[in-house]
Amino acid sequence: MSLQAGSYTHQEIMGQPQAWETTLQAAEQQIAPEDWLDKTSKLAYTLFVGCGSTYYLSLSIASLWRKLVGQPAWGLPASEVWLYPDYTLTTQAGDGLFIAVSRSGETTETLRALDIYQQRGSGSTLAVTCYADSSLARQAEHVWLARGAEEKSIAQTRSFTSMYLLLQVGAMLAAGRKDLLAQLRALPEQFVQLVGKYEVLVKGLAENPRFERFIFLGSGANYGLACEAMLKMKEMSLAPSEAFHFMEFRHGPKSVVAPGTLVVALPGEAACQWEAQVLSEVRALGASVLAIAENGKGVVADYMVELHSGLDELGRRRLAMPFLQLVAYYRSLYRGLDPDHPNHLDAVVRLE
Repeated sequence: MSLQAGSYTHQEIMGQPQAWETTLQAAEQQIAPEDWLDKTSKLAYTLFVGCGSTYYLSLSIASLWRKLVGQPAWGLPASEVWLYPDYTLTTQAGDGLFIAVSRSGETTETLRALDIYQQRGSGSTLAVTCYADSSLARQAEHVWLARGAEEKSIAQTRSFTSMYLLLQVGAMLAAGRKDLLAQLRALPEQFVQLVGKYEVLVKGLAENPRFERFIFLGSGANYGLACEAMLKMKEMSLAPSEAFHFMEFRHGPKSVVAPGTLVVALPGEAACQWEAQVLSEVRALGASVLAIAENGKGVVADYMVELHSGLDELGRRRLAMPFLQLVAYYRSLYRGLDPDHPNHLDAVVRLE
């Protein structure tokens, strides 16, 4: 047990700048840009798999990969590959790349999915994890380590963003976009400045007794991040929470909107006009909106976290995650729970 409820989780959320710097250093040591570009240029497809947080990470990174690299890429739950390989593993000609993402490197479904792919797939395998001595690291052909991202808490925070960072680097290098790497190096300092400015706002919203339901909206690569935010809220605070693509929210789910709803929005640049319409609709139904965006231009919200990063959307995306984690963390404490030890959960899921 931690000495104070949530002390490990808070340290890990606030310690992300240091973890990101260490992970970037590790990326430079582990990824040879020219070799990686040559290898990925020949791929027929890339498959990202994980469980829970790392499944949502996989969804987001696969979307980023498609945009940056211009190749087919999917994010799947590891259990689907393990239990339903005929439905998930492509028969497309050519070599693929299977990227297994796991904080511990010991998650049973991910290890079994890797087994299945190695038996049936034509291509290479890469493990992305925080632990060099893990089963996943030993089994995969190649390993990328998110050094400095290990955690004592059960809910993933800095491990999520650090493994995401490793794969951002991988996608940028696979696209031949070394110019974007400088933007990633700017994020640790920007996080320090932003959290000093907005932590009080986020804490106040999390502790607002008026909010009973939390909805997270994101599209494109932001959808996976919205799903991860939803999971953090469920894990830490046990609060009713859901995640949707912006436009899909209009097709039924908006029926749950009421004055006690906080909608947390991750607007994108490609469809900001349409996403603003969705936010206007939910506000008209009585919901409050917190938006995390580069700036307030065209964004409809009651509360704003404005990043003002000056960075490309592809590089700054990860800056939103600590604020989403803090909402869940403070909501957990407000409800008298310990975010370090969520109900019924363990740090590693092992199946017999």
